[in-house]
Amino acid sequence: MTDHLRDYLHYLQLEKNASKNTITSYALDIRRYIEFLERRKVSTLDAVTETHMSQFMAALRRGGLSPRSVTRSLSAIKGFHKFLMGDGVVRANPTENVDRPKLPRSLPDVLSQAEVELILNQPVASPEDKRNLWLRDKAILETLYATGMRVSEIVTLKQTNVLPEEGLVRVFGKGSKERIVPIGGSALRWMARYQRELRPHLLKRGKSQDALFLNVRGTHMTRMSIWNIVQEYTKRAGITKDVHPHTFRHSFATHLLEGGA
Repeated sequence: MTDHLRDYLHYLQLEKNASKNTITSYALDIRRYIEFLERRKVSTLDAVTETHMSQFMAALRRGGLSPRSVTRSLSAIKGFHKFLMGDGVVRANPTENVDRPKLPRSLPDVLSQAEVELILNQPVASPEDKRNLWLRDKAILETLYATGMRVSEIVTLKQTNVLPEEGLVRVFGKGSKERIVPIGGSALRWMARYQRELRPHLLKRGKSQDALFLNVRGTHMTRMSIWNIVQEYTKRAGITKDVHPHTFRHSFATHLLEGGA
């Protein structure tokens, strides 16, 4: 079973171009599934039945997993069995008739346009900020709102992917899929000022590999550092909503729709 899991993870990586996070999560879910089968004395994957699947799902719920985690685990196992069928390892798919748990639907927090403006106005020069990192932070916040980019996309954004004359950004999202995104003049102006006045100083400290936004060590930002920036300026703005980088993505989309897009 472990050999088949290894083959499936290679398939996800090489043929499906799945992210490292997805592969890690699926590996954990399927290993837990295999351990369950072994405790039930199931020696081959072809011997798994729908009853085994129902028992496994019930065990996950009894273990305190949230409906979302159970759904993710089932998705991993469904994909695994579909792969096994395609490779001729099993003759039937025991997950075929297993329904995913219903997830409670909740609307994400969205900032009003006035709240977004308030946050965007927070980064300013101050005596405490001797490196002028506020310029980078301002450019990051403007870019998050102007493009609706995911935090994983903004930390990997390269200078060569910004096309200022066309007002566009080439974004590489989940599965390295490319899309072209318009970007507003305000974000481009702050980005250009950051590149002109601050980035060369940060670059002296490390190797950037052309990453647009750099940390104080001269390397690309991390997801957590972007999260901290959003939290810091939201707090300064006096906004008590639960705001994180993805909130800017939801707000970007909502405001486009409200504007007639």
